[in-house]
Amino acid sequence: MARRWPWLAAAAVAALDRATKHLIETRVAEWEAIPVIDGFFRIVHTRNTGVAFSLFAEQGAGGGAVVLTVITAALTLLVAALLWQACRTAREHWTLPAALALILAGAAGNLYDRVAWGSVTDFLDFHAGAYHWPAFNVADSAITCGAALLLVNLWQSRKRESGGV
Repeated sequence: MARRWPWLAAAAVAALDRATKHLIETRVAEWEAIPVIDGFFRIVHTRNTGVAFSLFAEQGAGGGAVVLTVITAALTLLVAALLWQACRTAREHWTLPAALALILAGAAGNLYDRVAWGSVTDFLDFHAGAYHWPAFNVADSAITCGAALLLVNLWQSRKRESGGV
């Protein structure tokens, strides 16, 4: 029997991403900052023309936005195909479909923004003293957690192959 839960999880995470972005877009003025934990975390409405965590933002401006959109769309389709394959067999450890579902949800969430507005809404802003992390969103978090889960899956796969638990 095919696994359906990763697709449901991906849809739920993508919906959460869109809902949180919609709240920010409709209730917080662009560049408005709302302190949540003083000196550590705030909500700030920003637009990102790059990819996760503002990587390649300079390339995403102007004509580079089309290239980033095409690359994002292609990678989203690739991850969907990998997830489809992982769900077809019960042999895969749960970490693989979970990781791919998170990455798919994040990629799809940011792709939606990029196609609709040419940039992605970011709003989670963390800083500690002089250290500041670029603003990000639920989709970026899902991609990061999915990548970490892929590493866990790889580690567990190697452990199983070597005869470990």
